[in-house]
Amino acid sequence: MQSPFALVLWLALCFATAGFGSIPTARALKTWYPNLRKPSWNPPNWLFGPVWTALYFLMAVAAWNVWNSNSAVRDLSIALFVIQLVLNGLWSWIFFGWKSPGAAFAEIIVLWIAIAATILAFTQVSPLAAALMAPYLAWVSFASCLNFAIWRLNSTERPAATN
Repeated sequence: MQSPFALVLWLALCFATAGFGSIPTARALKTWYPNLRKPSWNPPNWLFGPVWTALYFLMAVAAWNVWNSNSAVRDLSIALFVIQLVLNGLWSWIFFGWKSPGAAFAEIIVLWIAIAATILAFTQVSPLAAALMAPYLAWVSFASCLNFAIWRLNSTERPAATN
């Protein structure tokens, strides 16, 4: 039997991660972020909230689906899910809190790998759970490209002078 209480806990965990990441994001959206150069294909700020809300919901349902299984790889799958969730929350602190698009780009690559590994593990437990994670991987793929573009457009690195 699938426990509705467990679903509530997964929803709480995913949305707590969202809340954790929103702390530096909310501040930086008013101060630092508007002053960055962004590519022409940068989505409007209002789009990120609804997209992430849907993604966190899908992630919670996917984790719940795996949690309720009796699969031999359930625990590994859940561990990978939690690791990628921690990396997800950390990205906002690196990009917006520490104002470090370069470090955030390196971290989002690790996040992407963790999400892909989670999907592969989820596939062994529940193809439905893996499918529910696919939009998240697609969005993080897009976000990785956007992060890279913002980093490069705002890079202050200069070649070393030669004497």
